Amino acid sequence: MNITQISAEDALPIRHQVLWPDKPIAFCCVDEDEAGIHFGVYLGQQLVSVTSIYIDGTQARLRKFATLNDYQGQGIGTALIKHVLAYLARCKIQYLWCDARESACLFYERLGFEVFGERFFKSNVPYFKMSINLKSLNK
Repeated sequence: MNITQISAEDALPIRHQVLWPDKPIAFCCVDEDEAGIHFGVYLGQQLVSVTSIYIDGTQARLRKFATLNDYQGQGIGTALIKHVLAYLARCKIQYLWCDARESACLFYERLGFEVFGERFFKSNVPYFKMSINLKSLNK
């Protein structure tokens, strides 16, 4: 497994296939993609998991985290998020948040994220805001 920075363009096909396959691919773009930092997991030559972070001062937002269906449940996504958390800690980021699909909340909770706010919907999919305090990692 190789976790590395990638381009937003490289992340787009997996975002589309996993997160919003019934929407146009442009729906999977983020306005801030040019300023974002994008990570991917390669198994051999195949990109199988992606996520993007957008830093604003001492906080960051995690967006568009997706792992190809055939590779879910194997620890690949967990390794990717742990890599991102370590990266952000090295950058002295204190706080990371995301809009998590309700179906993924347990995944994020196992990594230390906590739900805040009320349930909401994006395109009829239920979400919660979740966050993690990274101050303890910033050493």
